[in-house]
Amino acid sequence: MNSIGKITEELINKSPFLREAMTDDLINISALARKLKPEIESSMGKEVKEGAIVMAIKRMTPGLYHRLNIKITNIMGDLGDFLVRSNLSDFTFENTDSLKTKQEEFCQQINKEADSFFTISRGISETTFILSSNHNEIIDRNFKNEKLKSHTSDLASVTVKLPTINTEIYGIYYYILKHLAWEGINIVELVSTSNEFTVVVKQEDVDKAFKILMQLKRGV
Repeated sequence: MNSIGKITEELINKSPFLREAMTDDLINISALARKLKPEIESSMGKEVKEGAIVMAIKRMTPGLYHRLNIKITNIMGDLGDFLVRSNLSDFTFENTDSLKTKQEEFCQQINKEADSFFTISRGISETTFILSSNHNEIIDRNFKNEKLKSHTSDLASVTVKLPTINTEIYGIYYYILKHLAWEGINIVELVSTSNEFTVVVKQEDVDKAFKILMQLKRGV
């Protein structure tokens, strides 16, 4: 039978946000113990004293999330330049045999446009195009016979240049997205390369998203 300590730690580890809040001493341990008590008693098949759960929580080591935060925080200051783009749209089409051919034609056309910006993400069943809204007519013209699954306008993006070591440290994307989530910013799309990370948000959220990312870089 599992011990109170093991069950308590397993329950807490199901919520990364909770574990991190504990690491920063932002959680009332007694209140947390009362919340976990029913689940722990159910797992153990007997009544458990609240004080025993409190002790189990206090004995928990900082663990993975504490070590991860320290490692990532140390490289946040090495983030490169940020690039903000506004007035973007995204289009998602169902993958078809004809879509691939039209995609090639689209790339040839938009590359001729001055100050063109676009990204293409091809998945198993669908492909998403993100581009400057002033080029929407190119999408409409090239893909008019394709199945449009979704379309969103009034978007903006923030691109972060990551240090090359980012590919050797897990949790960097999680660390960034966590702070955006805590501030209630919805991520519409994500685009990444080896050393660049782009979040696409609603136009109304881009200033706030930029501010949060700058704070991470400055260690504020």
